[in-house]
Amino acid sequence: MVHLLSNLLVGLALAPSALGATLLVSHFSGPVYTLSLTTSGTTGKLSITSQAGGCGTTPAWLEYYNDTKTAYCFDESWTGSGVITQYNVGSDGRLTQSGQTRTSGNTVHGKVYGGSDGKGFIATAQYSPSTITTYKLPLGQGQVQLEKFTMSQRGPNSRQDVPHPHETQLDPTGKFMLVPDLGADLIRIFKIDASTGRLTACPAGQASPGDGPRHAQWWKSADGVLRLYTLNELGNSVSSWNVVYPTDSNGCLALSRAQTLSTYAPGKKGGPTTKAAEIRVAGNFLYASNRADQTFGSNQDSVAIYTIDHQTGGIAWKEAANSYSYYPRTFDINKDGTLVAFGGQTSSNVAIVSRDPATGKLGNLVANLQVGNKGRAGEEDGLSAVVWVE
Repeated sequence: MVHLLSNLLVGLALAPSALGATLLVSHFSGPVYTLSLTTSGTTGKLSITSQAGGCGTTPAWLEYYNDTKTAYCFDESWTGSGVITQYNVGSDGRLTQSGQTRTSGNTVHGKVYGGSDGKGFIATAQYSPSTITTYKLPLGQGQVQLEKFTMSQRGPNSRQDVPHPHETQLDPTGKFMLVPDLGADLIRIFKIDASTGRLTACPAGQASPGDGPRHAQWWKSADGVLRLYTLNELGNSVSSWNVVYPTDSNGCLALSRAQTLSTYAPGKKGGPTTKAAEIRVAGNFLYASNRADQTFGSNQDSVAIYTIDHQTGGIAWKEAANSYSYYPRTFDINKDGTLVAFGGQTSSNVAIVSRDPATGKLGNLVANLQVGNKGRAGEEDGLSAVVWVE
């Protein structure tokens, strides 16, 4: 009864702020969709309002910048050629292509950085070529830098045959770029030259063997304590990292691993095909999605929730919640912290779930919509990314 009442209160709290919400969703088959969410009480409705092309054959990731109403889509094409596509996002969420550049393909993530306004360049990660590539903005002005990674021996996991950079992530100052490397068990660190866009390698943060770091998120306490959290795809875990900034302008940011916790409750573990996927921070709570565990029934995978100590940034297991999706490769929390949009890759659905900002608990399913064709478990098809437009 208490659980039901808690879920009802979460739903009532979210309804006013959810009206008129817009999301962008990419699908591995090519389209990028605009979705509209409307709510009435504790329930809502998702609908597709428009659809855009232009992001190559295999759109894998979306980045949205609200200050410029700009979205970037990254093509993971495995054919040796791909694209990065820039869109202007209209007031109704409709996408208009405004720029594009060719790539070598297999791009899985990208981030805007540098320049006088923090938007002078874009850095991308290529999974199998073991590279990161940077380009000058606006798109079409050519490549700035290509960095190729190598490693002396294979990792303990069969997927760790070569370096596999999986994300480009800015630090809060905008002076450093971090690259989680799933293949090499590293958090690569680069110092940014804001004027030229050039990246200079710093000593990397070392993950545990077989962790396979995929994505990262930042957290900062009210007193200024800064922590980095990484999601480890191969280890089905999350790690907390101490962060030390240099004392002079020529130095490097340094990371040291402080904690690693499973994405499953103490005493439990994932199965042979489970893979951790995405990580998000909201307030003093950390969230990590699990793929293919079906914890909450057929095609209902879990999201792990952790508390963050408000002083130290240390993390502790809280509970698992239902993502209402299968293979939740992607999820995003709205700015009010009242709604979570889960993108099920294989189920190819967007599930909107209520959230209590005070307790961090996830509640009822508010709305659900299949977007495009369903994927196949473990394959690069289905839904690829979802972001709130706000």
